[in-house]
Amino acid sequence: MKAIKNKVQLIGRLGADPEIKMYDENKKLAQLRLAVNDRYKNAKGEWVDETQWFNLVAWSKLAVYAEKYLIKGIE
Repeated sequence: MKAIKNKVQLIGRLGADPEIKMYDENKKLAQLRLAVNDRYKNAKGEWVDETQWFNLVAWSKLAVYAEKYLIKGIE
């Protein structure tokens, strides 16, 4: 059976700096909140802005990179 892989790309802004937690002998976990904005015209022709929030979790080496490089408000 072939492996099925999905790819999602979220582009937005962090709502806060990553929360870093330690687990299992100095391994790291980073929790992030990402705001993704969407703008479209509704049926009346008015522009509508919507923001969706995503809760993300990064483990191990990816959590270390998140802690080092990601800060609130950066896209």
